[in-house]
Amino acid sequence: MNKQSFRWGLIGPGRIAHAFAEAIKVVDGAELYALASRDYHRGRAFAQQYDTPQVYSTYEKLAQDPDVDAIYIATPHRFHHEQARLCLEAGKPVLCEKSLTVNAQETQDLISLAKEKNLFLMEALWTRYLPIYQQVRQWLDAGAIGEVKHLNSSFGFRINRDLDDRLLNPDLAGGALLDVGIYPIAMSQWVCGDPVSFSAHGYLGETGVDEYVAVNLQYANSCVSQFITNFVTTTRNDLTIYGSAGHIRVHPMFWGGTKATLVTEGQELTVHKPFRASGFEYQIEEAMRCLQAGLRESPTMTHAHSLANMTLMDNIRQRIGMRYPFEPALGA
Repeated sequence: MNKQSFRWGLIGPGRIAHAFAEAIKVVDGAELYALASRDYHRGRAFAQQYDTPQVYSTYEKLAQDPDVDAIYIATPHRFHHEQARLCLEAGKPVLCEKSLTVNAQETQDLISLAKEKNLFLMEALWTRYLPIYQQVRQWLDAGAIGEVKHLNSSFGFRINRDLDDRLLNPDLAGGALLDVGIYPIAMSQWVCGDPVSFSAHGYLGETGVDEYVAVNLQYANSCVSQFITNFVTTTRNDLTIYGSAGHIRVHPMFWGGTKATLVTEGQELTVHKPFRASGFEYQIEEAMRCLQAGLRESPTMTHAHSLANMTLMDNIRQRIGMRYPFEPALGA
């Protein structure tokens, strides 16, 4: 693949898509070449803002465009499975916003299809690629805080009580866990691996979706990760990793963090790692690097990572009694 002609397609020109479009401006050899929106006028306005040559009114036309090298899916996660499947069936590599799907069954289906088609598939968990987390990884690998013992994080904010909003709509897979709880889960996995057990408490609001979830994750090495995710109150929204010899704090908002502090005996060091653009540029570069190297998944956010996280979220939802009306009983 010629790096100088890497052409991205985009599905869904919403809020998240703007972050992608801003990021791609600073990625060498990449361009936002085409987009698809079911609202053609909205798509045309987005295309004019970002100088995007091609605009399609159907996702099928975008997926069939022979000049598109890969497709980024920026729609709500309720639609990720069907849209990613459409792109993979058309032979297109896919970078799909988190959460990759709504449940583990859908995630496994996409992974199996990508392997069958020998195509690249990656969940766009942008946090794992940010510069500040490369610094955190260096501290962890160097043993700067000793053995990791405990993680504590939160992702919560008070939303407007619009019962028709996507975040509270069960038909659109609303709820705090899939929308924002995925971040503490994914970063706990990044530090500790996959948990061996968990406990969870949740509150389901008047529309039936989870508005508050508190979780303890237990790991084989006796490490514990505790997190809260919610739509009812604004929390501290940081991530702290405690070790036997100190701790690391990624300052708010940790999922898009640019600042971290290392605290050990007699030392406190704060590091700033600003973005070059919106912060999405790092996951775009990773996807392109993988594609140009002939890889079918990112070693930083593997298919196994995505499936394990989705399975855990299925299990948490089952524990708190949260099931969407369009899906079968979890575990069935």
